[in-house]
Amino acid sequence: MSPAGRWQAASTQGVAVAVALLLLVGGLATVPMFATDFQLFRFTNILIYALALIGVNLLVGYNGQLSLGHGAFYAVGAYTTMLLVAHAGVPHWVAVPVAGIVCLGVGFLFSLPVLRLQPMHLAMATFAFGAALPTLAKWKGVEDWTGGSQGLGIDPPAVPFGLPLRFDQWIYLLALLFVVLSFWLTFNLLRGRVGRAVIAIRDHPIAAESMGIHNLVYKAVIFGISALLVGLAGGLTAMSMRYVAPGMFGLFLSFGLLIGIAVGGLGSLTGALYGAVCLQLIFLVVGASASSLKTSNTPLVYGVVLIIFLCLFPNGIAGLIRSGLALLRRVLARRSSVV
Repeated sequence: MSPAGRWQAASTQGVAVAVALLLLVGGLATVPMFATDFQLFRFTNILIYALALIGVNLLVGYNGQLSLGHGAFYAVGAYTTMLLVAHAGVPHWVAVPVAGIVCLGVGFLFSLPVLRLQPMHLAMATFAFGAALPTLAKWKGVEDWTGGSQGLGIDPPAVPFGLPLRFDQWIYLLALLFVVLSFWLTFNLLRGRVGRAVIAIRDHPIAAESMGIHNLVYKAVIFGISALLVGLAGGLTAMSMRYVAPGMFGLFLSFGLLIGIAVGGLGSLTGALYGAVCLQLIFLVVGASASSLKTSNTPLVYGVVLIIFLCLFPNGIAGLIRSGLALLRRVLARRSSVV
């Protein structure tokens, strides 16, 4: 095929993908018209997990940094949002982005010293951060603000701008907006100069450094952006549930985010959506079994799911779909050549 033909084919494919994405977003935006509040809560959770998994995948899948404590940034985003709304009277739709910016600063500053460590030491440092930070909400010095072990709750805030929506409908649409913006910004970030540098650091850090890429700065920036996205997800969770407590942000949350991107597909933006759906299904299974068995089997479910996907589908659901589409294209190409 000539260069002009390849360019035309690529342009046609790009338009088709754009139209498909617009139709998908439009379809998702109509969900509040038909779903009940309970169903909307489940769908909102999927969007929130997708937002968090975009951030974790950007860090782990694209930049090659391993964090075992990103649940801490989820907690920072949730508590910052709730404190701003409950004690400062900040509108919730303002508090969530502010919480994300706070997480951006915390993640960037936290990463600067620990990124000088070896990868295993970095993983242990993030693990310690994730284990220690949620317990600070129980400290007596801040208990009057955070509610301590009992947590902090609020009544459903008013829907802004006088929109004729229930609060659950509004939160779903707000989460959808954040997910769409995050996908678009992350996609453009990765396809540009920064994205090439980030992937080069992951694959060949010494070669990247020799080409003039400042590894530490790029890693710290990506760590901060990842914390920003996870913090936004935490803020949306706080508003969706109208409640936060230290027990919501244990280490299993951090492990769940890692399992989500492993199942969805490392180094794939669409893998965040697949992983979010799988996480929601896992939590439903865990909740159902916990109510019947009177005990939580979260570690067992996490372990079984992770072993199955690592052994059978190491590239996750996104890799499985890519392989299926590639096989379909080859079959169609052979049939067209025969005809």
